[in-house]
Amino acid sequence: MVIETDRLLLRRWTEADRGPFYHLNSDPRVMEFMPNRLSRGESDFLMDRIEDHFRKYSFGLYALELKADRSFAGFLGLAVPEFTAHFTPCVEIGWRLSTDCWGRGLATEGARAVVRHAFDVLKLEALVSLTVPGNFRSRRVMEKVGMTRDPAEDFDHPNLPEGHALRRHVLYRLRA
Repeated sequence: MVIETDRLLLRRWTEADRGPFYHLNSDPRVMEFMPNRLSRGESDFLMDRIEDHFRKYSFGLYALELKADRSFAGFLGLAVPEFTAHFTPCVEIGWRLSTDCWGRGLATEGARAVVRHAFDVLKLEALVSLTVPGNFRSRRVMEKVGMTRDPAEDFDHPNLPEGHALRRHVLYRLRA
């Protein structure tokens, strides 16, 4: 399964993605709004979990490739959150792009294609997306694809301890 846009290929992962994926996950700018940067082992484990998710649900977080030069640009796709919150169970749309891809509209382009796939092919009824309040780049992508936020639904992420600087999250929704 490949999702294609004008500039992007969203595809399943290959072994060759492990190195660039680690580079992405260890970049302090990319991981600014995540609890921590990932070691090589943690990054590899995350890639294995992403592939397991594809096997379980037949959808997941796709490796993001630039069509122009076939380079790895990050990931973008769908995931079923493994934590419990007032809005779960659900399907989340999310992304993580390398810094050289920021500011070019690539996340929005890919997210629009994934939204279409989620509603037209997978026949999902709704999507959510979440991040910390200060992650304005991701929040802008959420808004550009038509997602809306109700501040009453903001929440403390259950996987982060009380007092953690990134615990508070905003929740965006989109219905088919």
